[in-house]
Amino acid sequence: MPTIISLLRGVNVTGRNQIKMDSLRALYESLKFTGCQTYINSGNVVFCTRERNLAALPERIENAIERKFGFRPSVIHRAADELREVIARNPFAKRRNIDHSKFLVGFMAQQPGPEACAKLRAIATGPEEVHFTPRELYIYFPNGVGRADLAWSTIDRVMKVPITGRNWNTVTKLLAIAEKLE
Repeated sequence: MPTIISLLRGVNVTGRNQIKMDSLRALYESLKFTGCQTYINSGNVVFCTRERNLAALPERIENAIERKFGFRPSVIHRAADELREVIARNPFAKRRNIDHSKFLVGFMAQQPGPEACAKLRAIATGPEEVHFTPRELYIYFPNGVGRADLAWSTIDRVMKVPITGRNWNTVTKLLAIAEKLE
């Protein structure tokens, strides 16, 4: 039974799209997922499923959230093995001066076009460092996301695919939770 890490986009940010994590966990349980655990208040749910068509999970969850809470966030997911690969590909792994709270992984629902990646590379000229993989962006914001020259809203607009960011501490914690469920 696969273990899945589900990441909701734009939940509990600036007072909008509010969902209590207990209610979110209950919703996932109502969808017959097992071992459901949330982590922090930003819409992270780790669970196991018997579903064979993992590509259908985001739409199924999005529909359920819309019915229950009245809004439809994008849901992006990775299987535990995929999240292990995300961590293994960390382009900053050998650098000692990285503040993990300022290092984000942008999880994309699908691979963006090459023109989007080229455009983001052209825009990213400040102190931020951006590295691409087919479905993730690794971005180091040395001055913090709130004071970045490269705004998250710009990244979102340029990539043209649903994307949600999690800092490195959250990414590694989500994998630890998933590994306990496996």
